[in-house]
Amino acid sequence: MQENNIRTKLICSRREAIVLLSAVGTGWLLGRRLASAQTVASAFESLCVVRPEQTEGPYFVDEGLHRSDIRTDPTNGRRTAGTPLMLTFQVYRLRTGECQPLPYAQVDIWHCDAAGVYSDVRDAGFSTIGQKFLRGYQMTDARGEARFMTIYPGWYPIRTVHIHLKIRVAPMARRSLEFTSQVYFPDKVTDHVHAAPPYAAMGPRRVRNYQDFIFRHGGDQLMLDPVATNDGYTATFPIALEYP
Repeated sequence: MQENNIRTKLICSRREAIVLLSAVGTGWLLGRRLASAQTVASAFESLCVVRPEQTEGPYFVDEGLHRSDIRTDPTNGRRTAGTPLMLTFQVYRLRTGECQPLPYAQVDIWHCDAAGVYSDVRDAGFSTIGQKFLRGYQMTDARGEARFMTIYPGWYPIRTVHIHLKIRVAPMARRSLEFTSQVYFPDKVTDHVHAAPPYAAMGPRRVRNYQDFIFRHGGDQLMLDPVATNDGYTATFPIALEYP
């Protein structure tokens, strides 16, 4: 009788241990899942940054060039010389406190070449009417990303180094959105890039970031963080749009 009681207690103890271990395991898995969900949420929050708008400037031309590599001029096949730059925009939609990737947004970029010249415009110092280098747009994918292959921009008088950006959401819909701004580069990186050809032919630039009259209005919130690659740089720029 005593032996049966001992055996029963052992069986119960084993069952209790299994139940306890199962509960601990379930709690551990739930904890891992919750921690993972919190990590994902934190990651989105860190990327969900509302940026200031800045002027479009005089050189925007709505070319309708849907392409990722904007270095080549489609009118003559000539590739613009310069240090390669892979630029990725991560576009998010901020609505009622929630931040999610924004697909199907049209992202246009345009900027000058190593000599400070824009395409398809007439300026006091040049005319490039009909040319279409360093211009183009991409549609954001399911992750809200739009990628461009371009070159590191040059400089021209009165401005620091920059790239123009325009994001349009549902332009034909009733609730459309157009966001226009510019992105900038650290002076130290620009100094290094511009010391080499073809940029060096322009000589030292005249305006640094803190001297630029447009950069002063929120430019510190529009800075890229370029990372060196084998032959150039790559940079990612997250941006959140308050879109109902």
